[in-house]
Amino acid sequence: MPLLKDATPHMKESHPLPQALLPWILPSLFAAFNVVLLVVLSGLFFAFPCRWLAQNGEWAFPVITGFLFVITFFSLVSLNFSDPGILHQGSNEQGPMMVHVVWVNHRAFRLQWCQKCCFHRPPRTYHCPWCNICVEDFDHHCKWVNNCIGHRNFRFFMLLVLSLCLYSGAILVTCLIFLVRTTHLPFSMDKAIAIVVAVPATGFLVPLFLLLLIQAMSVSAAERSYEGKCQHLQGYNPFDHGCASNWYLTICAPLGPKYMAKAVWLQRVEMPDWVPVHNPHISVCPPVLSPPTLPGPGSGPAPTSGSLQTREGSPREW
Repeated sequence: MPLLKDATPHMKESHPLPQALLPWILPSLFAAFNVVLLVVLSGLFFAFPCRWLAQNGEWAFPVITGFLFVITFFSLVSLNFSDPGILHQGSNEQGPMMVHVVWVNHRAFRLQWCQKCCFHRPPRTYHCPWCNICVEDFDHHCKWVNNCIGHRNFRFFMLLVLSLCLYSGAILVTCLIFLVRTTHLPFSMDKAIAIVVAVPATGFLVPLFLLLLIQAMSVSAAERSYEGKCQHLQGYNPFDHGCASNWYLTICAPLGPKYMAKAVWLQRVEMPDWVPVHNPHISVCPPVLSPPTLPGPGSGPAPTSGSLQTREGSPREW
């Protein structure tokens, strides 16, 4: 995430996602099928009920729905080929025997080592088992577009969900108005196509609206979908900057460099940088450290040894 965004806390790893059972070509074909389905249904819609309304002077319907179709198609194609925030594999300077500690809102957290990418994962970075990559600020893997949703394409994902909701609603309203305007006419191909298009539009509208609502709540609370029901320490989310700031950091803030070489670049530095500790007994999922109280302006430097002072003042070994 941008420089203004705090690092993410270490929390218990969720159960690893199952490996994809199908070859990579089938998910790609499924994503391509979704694009073709959008184009085919839109073509039927514009060629029959929307054309009839335009011929009878109702130009507002093709103009509005056409604009929404362009935005939806653009966001869908962009999300298919976008970079979710792929991080390069680690260098020789890093190793699983080193422990990297970052500070987030007066708490110290230990970064996890990715065995497949061979580097310490930056805050809120997750290794997607379907794509076999580490994605910065990972949210989830979207099978509809066969791509991960992360730091660099999350705004395209939100644009796609919003435009699909508006476009499906506009198609449904247009088809209903067309059927009402043509009640005095005999059943025709235009009416049949209007029904065929309105049914899937109605079926997609409800789940898309629920998805949009869930994602909006997650952005407002600075949460991620893959975190599931993991609770932050003491029920407090240290990455929540407030609703307005969360939306700005997620949707409007600059994306920053495309690839990060150091995880510390992804956080706002509130304490000295890395605290490397040599620990030959590092566990795969180490527990969250109890952070010390931040020193004041006149305090001495932060400890850099293999132990940290807890709030009670007793050293805690790694």
